[in-house]
Amino acid sequence: MPGIYWEETVKMNCRNLQDKASRNCSRRIIGLSVFFLCAAAGLSALGGSEKEKPGRQRIEVSGKVRLVGNSPMTYLVISADSREWHIEAKEQNKLMHLQQQTVTVSADEYYHDIYYANGNFAERHYYLKNITLISPKKR
Repeated sequence: MPGIYWEETVKMNCRNLQDKASRNCSRRIIGLSVFFLCAAAGLSALGGSEKEKPGRQRIEVSGKVRLVGNSPMTYLVISADSREWHIEAKEQNKLMHLQQQTVTVSADEYYHDIYYANGNFAERHYYLKNITLISPKKR
């Protein structure tokens, strides 16, 4: 009879441990979910940029094609006297072989406004997409 009592005690303790473990696991999952939700909400308040502005226009741009940034975050820009246009990632292959050359392109221009975390305006980045190469100018 002492063996039966011991077996039942062990079974009850195992069930209790399993119940505690599943409750702890559920609490951890809920806690982590709340943490990540709060973190995501907090990160969105740390600044960023607005979505693409709707007033896109087709323009003709002349300037030097340059590769800027640090690896692995490099990108192409066309630099003119008055402005610098970022080239969309999908369009970079069209101009990659023309680095350090002066080109004329026709493209759709749009911009993103960049803001500091406190909500103050920082700067405006101009972008080009749907690029058509008109002429690479020879020096």
